[in-house]
Amino acid sequence: MKIHVDVDCTPEEARTFFGLPDVQPMQEALMSQIQERMQMALAQTDPDVLMKTWLPVGMAGFEQLQKMFWSNLSGGGRSRDGERS
Repeated sequence: MKIHVDVDCTPEEARTFFGLPDVQPMQEALMSQIQERMQMALAQTDPDVLMKTWLPVGMAGFEQLQKMFWSNLSGGGRSRDGERS
């Protein structure tokens, strides 16, 4: 024997019927906190802020690296007999 019962009610009515707590205020508070944190994280994705975070020395380190590459590529660091000039 099978019995099939359809109940047409809202989630609030079902929650009240089963004696479950209303968590909607807590969900709203958590969602507002999540929204604030996401907005703060998005504010930090500013390209200028990201570059300062990723390259704390700034462009000085990159410029030194570039000078080293150019001196090695142009042969400016060594003479023909292999000694440093």
